[in-house]
Amino acid sequence: MKYVFPLALPEILFTHSYFLAFDPKERKAMMPYAPLGTLYAASVARAAGYSVRLFDAMLAESERDILPPIQQHKPRVVVIYDDDFNYLTKMCLTRMREAALAMAEIAKRAGCIVIIHGSDAADHLEKYFAHGADYVLCGEGERTLVETLDTVLRNEGSKESVNGLAYLKDGKPWRNAERAVMEDLDSIPFPAWDLVDVTR
Repeated sequence: MKYVFPLALPEILFTHSYFLAFDPKERKAMMPYAPLGTLYAASVARAAGYSVRLFDAMLAESERDILPPIQQHKPRVVVIYDDDFNYLTKMCLTRMREAALAMAEIAKRAGCIVIIHGSDAADHLEKYFAHGADYVLCGEGERTLVETLDTVLRNEGSKESVNGLAYLKDGKPWRNAERAVMEDLDSIPFPAWDLVDVTR
């Protein structure tokens, strides 16, 4: 059965936790890069029929800068999507973790569902759930993200059936079965470059 999307598609706001402002060495070099993993995730969500936007933390000054886009677009879900391995976030992991947790709290207070992806979140579920995360995507996140969105926003399936998903169960972190490694990489659409302010 083909799904007929309503005129008002569920809004998903994507972001990531790398702030150039919090990395003095890289800020001095001033060679910002686009958040490629985040753009891939946004593209996959868009292909599944969701309306996507991006808060690009790269050139933001503070975690609080995510609040105006949340207030303007009123997303149902905020997705903080970091690459599984990124040498910049690994080099300043504590500060970027603090940024992710702060944005999760801001989004949660605004009434959004919060989904987080990244190796740090997968390794420290308790910390992220304690700061507002509803779901953590463990391992390759693109398909896990779409299945989670379908479960949460379209009532398709159940969270228990989503491989690679972690959430609270009876007040404690629970991790579903691992998701198999994706082999058909060509099934992923190109990154959503249109979301990035390239000129800036």
